[in-house]
Amino acid sequence: METQAAISIRDLCKTYAAGKGGAAPKVALDGVSFDVPRGQIFGLLGPNGAGKSTLINTLAGLVNKTSGSASIWGFDIDQHPRNAKASIGIVNQEILFDPFFTPAETLEIQAGLYGVPKGQRRTMDLLRAVHLEDKANAYARTLSGGMKRRLMVAKAMVHSPPVLVLDEPTAGVDIQLRNQLWDYVRELNAAGVTVVLTTHYLEEAEQLCDRIAIINHGRVVANQPTRELLGMAQEKAVELTLDRDVADLPDASCFEKVERKGDRLLAITYRKDVANAGEVLAAVTAQGYGIVDVVTREADLEDVFLNLTNS
Repeated sequence: METQAAISIRDLCKTYAAGKGGAAPKVALDGVSFDVPRGQIFGLLGPNGAGKSTLINTLAGLVNKTSGSASIWGFDIDQHPRNAKASIGIVNQEILFDPFFTPAETLEIQAGLYGVPKGQRRTMDLLRAVHLEDKANAYARTLSGGMKRRLMVAKAMVHSPPVLVLDEPTAGVDIQLRNQLWDYVRELNAAGVTVVLTTHYLEEAEQLCDRIAIINHGRVVANQPTRELLGMAQEKAVELTLDRDVADLPDASCFEKVERKGDRLLAITYRKDVANAGEVLAAVTAQGYGIVDVVTREADLEDVFLNLTNS
């Protein structure tokens, strides 16, 4: 069991039936296969409509797959649905709970639904962990948006699942609350919880995730350790402050793009597999300009993401 993946997905397909008015069937997942290694923070990225939510809802038992297989912590979602559901906690994009219950009541009810005996429930520990201990007995409807999202994380952890899925957990949350949430996620991960994260904040995925899979049009277009994925980005940019106003933009075969950012400021994009920064600077000085200052921008996850999904 210890060598098995936290989540294993093989040839997963989901096609929604044709809609009214003759609309064609919608293929949401098209042969998706990947493993989420145990103990990692795993990023699942993709543009809107790529199939991420369909995949998560399939794991949660809310969507019936068309074909393929999926298992959670070694339990097939079809053959052992109760064990599979007990092995995963999911924080959905939508904020879902009864506004007339308090946070403490919300967690107690959720724990009861999962069959957690009263003596083993961790309601106050969970509220303390997500910084909601002082709101334990306030009506949930009075909580701020960030507090509600943190309550949903606590709600997903009431049965101590080994896998936690966070679907856009920081949407609409301010920076301070976002940082508190990530601190808690890192603590959970350090304690052995495998975390699957979807987010539109690519810098979050870059900083947090050990490995990232990117889905586009229902297919996996990348699945690599984060550092290797970043290495796929070949474009790099330098911003140059020159010693005089730019009359004509410099040109060289090693330049991918040249932009004027100011009277004496240029942004030059080049490919790392074609040239290096020294050659770019030499090409500029060869055209009579002196360089006063240089700022470089390394390729980031956004560059890779746009490269893989612009199709």
